[in-house]
Amino acid sequence: MSIINRLDQVFKENKITNRVIAKYIKRSEGTVSKWRNNKRQPSMNELNKIAELLRIDVRNLLNKSDWSESKAPTYLEFKKSLKKS
Repeated sequence: MSIINRLDQVFKENKITNRVIAKYIKRSEGTVSKWRNNKRQPSMNELNKIAELLRIDVRNLLNKSDWSESKAPTYLEFKKSLKKS
């Protein structure tokens, strides 16, 4: 699984504990741990709540996307392939 969020880095940098986040978001510490280890992902609403609590931009909780090396078709390429089918 790819590393989607930066929660572990942000939490370490700011000395944030899973316990405090879990209580604020009303989730279990185990759930927050899974988010932190990228085994599961929080919803956008949950990410927004964390960002608000930490007073940071929600985008700082996510890794930037770089599709420059992607082998997946673009939207237009895929759309064209559907017409051929």
